[in-house]
Amino acid sequence: MTISDPIADMLTRIRNAVMVRHDSVLVPASKMKVSIAKILKEEGFITDYEIVKGKPSRVIKIHLKYTERNTPAVAALERVSKPGLRVYVERGEIPRLAGGLGVAIISTSKGVMSGQDARRQGIGGELLCYVM
Repeated sequence: MTISDPIADMLTRIRNAVMVRHDSVLVPASKMKVSIAKILKEEGFITDYEIVKGKPSRVIKIHLKYTERNTPAVAALERVSKPGLRVYVERGEIPRLAGGLGVAIISTSKGVMSGQDARRQGIGGELLCYVM
C-alpha cells in the first residue's frame, strides 16, 4: 500500500499508540523518520528508538515515554507542512510552542532539527510538525 504522507503516518501511529498506552510502536523506516525520532528522544518525548531490520524492509521501533501517573510525555502531535501545502518559515518566523514546552521540527538545508536549534543557527526551512 502506498502512503501519500509518510511523516503524517508516523505521527498518527505514535498518537494512536499513546492513546491506548502501548510501550512501543513500529514505523516503516526512512532517513527523515529516523531524524524525527532522534529529535523526539533528544527533547524527552520518547525514551528510545531503534532501527530493526525486518524481512521486507527496515522499521523503527519507538519506545514511548510515560510519567509515574501513566500520563504520556507526548500530549499532542500535529503535522503542519503537507504534500498538498508546504509551509516554509524564515529564521525569524520559527514558532515557540507552549512557552517553550513544545517543539517545532524543521527540515533545513543542514538537516532535520528542532526549532530552537534552527533559531540558534539562524536558518529557516520547511516546518514539518509540532510536538507538545
